[in-house]
Amino acid sequence: MSNFDDFRLSVEALSGGSNTVKLDDIGMPSVMFVLPKYLSSQLNNTLGATVHPAWKLNNAEKDKVYISKYQNIIVNSRAYSLPMQDPAASINFDNALAACRAKGEYWGLTPMALWGAIALWCKTNGTMPRGNNNYGADTGYPHERGVPSYSSGGQTNRTATGSGPNSWNHNNAPDGIADLNGNVSEWCAGFRVVAGEIQIIPDADCMLSTSDMSASSTHWKAILQDGTLVAPGEANTLKYDYVASKWQLATTITDQADSNRSCAFKDMQNGGLTVPQILKELAVFPADGSGYNTESFYLNNGAGLERFPIRGGRWYSTSNAGVFGSALYSPRTSAGTDVGFRSAFYGA
Repeated sequence: MSNFDDFRLSVEALSGGSNTVKLDDIGMPSVMFVLPKYLSSQLNNTLGATVHPAWKLNNAEKDKVYISKYQNIIVNSRAYSLPMQDPAASINFDNALAACRAKGEYWGLTPMALWGAIALWCKTNGTMPRGNNNYGADTGYPHERGVPSYSSGGQTNRTATGSGPNSWNHNNAPDGIADLNGNVSEWCAGFRVVAGEIQIIPDADCMLSTSDMSASSTHWKAILQDGTLVAPGEANTLKYDYVASKWQLATTITDQADSNRSCAFKDMQNGGLTVPQILKELAVFPADGSGYNTESFYLNNGAGLERFPIRGGRWYSTSNAGVFGSALYSPRTSAGTDVGFRSAFYGA
């Protein structure tokens, strides 16, 4: 039995099977959390009883999928999920995607749908995770601290992956997904906003190696009020408008600006429109009216701009950080010491 087999058996035994170790195509390990298939109604009782899109790939359903337990590091241009590491940062969207896909077939950057499913699960189960959102500590619980892994100006910035207490895990337990609140914000795949228009790669199809997320790709789809997917730029597609200092859905934008503006996620407005279930499943619009924290939804809907999501907040985001927090103002080329990522796996 190899050392990696021993490692996997130990991880599975200690977690009761909720964690496992997956090897990439060169035999290097990542610690992964196993997510069994959920109906959307199981994740939020206001949603329909259909399989959540995070478990749909290439028109088929997955019984389970895997997400990195830890924010990823990069070794030899490949992404890995390992504990007690300084998370990778200063990486743009395309390079994060490439580091995940370099691991082999069915490896990819965390789909927006999967992040949305986890956020909904946390809210429904009352385990909204805390984290490194105030220079190494949680802003509301300053005694909760992680192990410093990167500092500047005499202050802790990043903390080592998984080094915080159980309350920093998605289920508030030792086996949970770590650091979804703060530390480094995380790029997610399969979602963008272009000049305010909401565009997606359907389901979790961004995990396919053939999925094209380039700027001009025809794989991107816009959304109508009834949830129908259409080509970007068609009439009456859903967009984000900024009205009375709050983001709201619209089919015509009245306030478009090349500016990073925000409101609390829980305060987003429907603008009198029907909100399709897909937006709630992706956690880019509230599924219901209560139970959220004070996570912020930042957006730039400037004309002609392509903006990609980074989620969860940063080490300095304080109460604006959290699993429902989003920043949709970064172009794909953006990179900073406060932005990282994690990989997912949709194979067997």
